[in-house]
Amino acid sequence: MASVGGGGGGAGKMADKEKKKKESILDLSKYIDKTIRVKFQGGREASGVLKGFDPLLNLVLDGTIEYMRDPDDQYKLTEDTRQLGLVVCRGTSVVLICPQDGMEAIPNPFIQQQDG
Repeated sequence: MASVGGGGGGAGKMADKEKKKKESILDLSKYIDKTIRVKFQGGREASGVLKGFDPLLNLVLDGTIEYMRDPDDQYKLTEDTRQLGLVVCRGTSVVLICPQDGMEAIPNPFIQQQDG
């Protein structure tokens, strides 16, 4: 009876350590309350003020504008836009996120840093 509820305690500690090591490459917290542009699978694009996000990249955008596509070429944008207001963007369909007012250079997170 002593093992009830306590089984796998060692494995739980190891999983906690691995969660701490694993951090998101994309830090969206600096874009909260700033306008971002989002591209989705299928070619849709929208921009809006980032109000919230989660680890799965689900986004909450306010004052969202969708950029309409050309009916003949689904991957070509037209000058037409559509006001959407407050929206929740599903993270699994997000392809690209960028700031509306420019980008900043960051070091490549995939390159191993070498000492020497």
